Amino acid sequence: MAALIPAVAGLLLLATPLAAQEGGGSHAIALHGTPKYGPDFQHLDYVNPEAPKGGEVKLMAFGGYDNLNPFILRGQAAAGSGLAFETLTTSNGDEAITEYGLLAESIQVADDRSWVSFTLRPQARFHDGKPVTVDDVIWSFETLKEKGHPLYRTYYADVVKAEKTGERTIKFSFRNGNNPELPVIMGQLPVLPQHAFAGRDFAATTLEPMVGSGPYKVVDVQPGRSITYERVKDWWAKDLPINRGRYNFDRIRYDYYRDLDVAFEAFKAGAYDFRQENSSKNWTTGYNVPAVQSGQIVKEELKHQDPQGMQAFVFNIRRPIFADLRVREALNNLFDYEWTRANLSYGLYQRTKSYFANTELASTGLPSPAELKLLEPFRGQIPDEVFTKPYEPPKTDGSGNIRANLRTALGLLKEAGWDLKDGKLVNGQGQPFRFEILLVQADMERIVQPFVRNLERAGIQAQIRVVDSAQYQNRTDNFDYDMIIERFPQSLSPGNEQRDYWESSRADLPGSRNSIGIKNPVVDKLVEALIAAPDRDSLIAATRALDRVLLWNWYVIPHWHDTVYRVAYWNRFSHPAVAPKYGLGFSDTWWVDADKDAKLAGSPRRTGQ
Repeated sequence: MAALIPAVAGLLLLATPLAAQEGGGSHAIALHGTPKYGPDFQHLDYVNPEAPKGGEVKLMAFGGYDNLNPFILRGQAAAGSGLAFETLTTSNGDEAITEYGLLAESIQVADDRSWVSFTLRPQARFHDGKPVTVDDVIWSFETLKEKGHPLYRTYYADVVKAEKTGERTIKFSFRNGNNPELPVIMGQLPVLPQHAFAGRDFAATTLEPMVGSGPYKVVDVQPGRSITYERVKDWWAKDLPINRGRYNFDRIRYDYYRDLDVAFEAFKAGAYDFRQENSSKNWTTGYNVPAVQSGQIVKEELKHQDPQGMQAFVFNIRRPIFADLRVREALNNLFDYEWTRANLSYGLYQRTKSYFANTELASTGLPSPAELKLLEPFRGQIPDEVFTKPYEPPKTDGSGNIRANLRTALGLLKEAGWDLKDGKLVNGQGQPFRFEILLVQADMERIVQPFVRNLERAGIQAQIRVVDSAQYQNRTDNFDYDMIIERFPQSLSPGNEQRDYWESSRADLPGSRNSIGIKNPVVDKLVEALIAAPDRDSLIAATRALDRVLLWNWYVIPHWHDTVYRVAYWNRFSHPAVAPKYGLGFSDTWWVDADKDAKLAGSPRRTGQ
């Protein structure tokens, strides 16, 4: 995403029972059945309700920032900036498809799902002490839609009216009842103080801390160096059951690094406290240091059930060289995943074969009857393999010899009008096949370089360019690249956000997440079928059908994913015995353990080098 935007992930809503909610309102809305936590619950199961408050935690952020407004397209939002703000409802790490009232104390949904209504809590307050009002909600909705990140216009496209229906009640009316997740989306509306923006341009970047209503507020801004948040001691929502035992750190500071290798060494030297390790090389070989051996640094692998989405080399098919499906398939044959996993990933991770990896939404085998019902009308408009073959990315034997894949690739390229002449791949006009791979993380070069060497074997000239985070964001916002590495995150119930990923209307809109540049009417129709799915089985079928069409169009070269969080941290924390099913939960469920902290403080901490 171009900016840090508080979660508005697609979560399909079929609230039950709707009629009961319409009468008196509910504390929560759920996909199927009833929410796990009833109206009288005291705390979430994966928290320690008696967790002590206190202490400061230092974290690492990459690149830089020039903006404290995470709701707009311009600028780079600061790490953690969502901590200062709240939404009408909130999710939890136990349930992927249930929302509980936060700023709203109750939720009502029309029986035909044509509207949703929220009643605000009377005690809800912004950091400046002013109450959160219905006018603030309406102003936030209208402002985000008009001046906020383009993503909001997609999410709210089917909302036709926001109106005040009571002193503390707001009602959102929808175009029709065919978009069942809209009540959830409106619950995830960030609510901002209208009075704090009087005379200010909402769409302009700012380094002035914004007034929110969340558990933390900004207390120190050092652009290019750090940003610090402080827990709001008199936070109005601290005693709500949904928050009990959460947000335990008194201060959270993000220190910025422009080099990831430097950041890793800084962690081992004690410069910051906690690290989620995404480098297989670091995890396997980089922690053989005294601080780990002595127990001062703890390494843990924490299992999770999070959807993994798709990380991949992404083709920008706005570029003519990538417009042909056969070209994209050919380049898939030139990425030697098996060799990469064995030699660069130390045998960790597994190949991603779906845009909805690690979920029941991922397509497998051949299409089911329910999928075929959606796909058959498009026979002849989509690749035949959608109907005849289970998707598998090209494989090698892992030896580094890709001769068979190279032959396949050159055959496909020849069909697409490219010939190998004097060691260079050229088209009918004699123009060489040349493109740039744009990176923001220099450590990814070790993954990309072997791919570039394989491209060279096919006569393709590929150049790696590493840019700083500001330039990278600007170029990706404006689709100024040939190929990038990107991850398409997913939820367990995809919905409206799929428009921003794949639909034709988003392909030329700066800041959209349609980084591929897809303009495919079949994809458009499958996305709309997914959004309108009336039940879970229909949603699964529509998502799998969409997955197949995306995969067999070879829009990306899939990378890998994993089912564990690999974390390392200085041994001054404790965490609940029960972990959330979804998410890591560090910043909102862990706490500084006074005994461990004192023991660590009394030992020579900088022994990691």
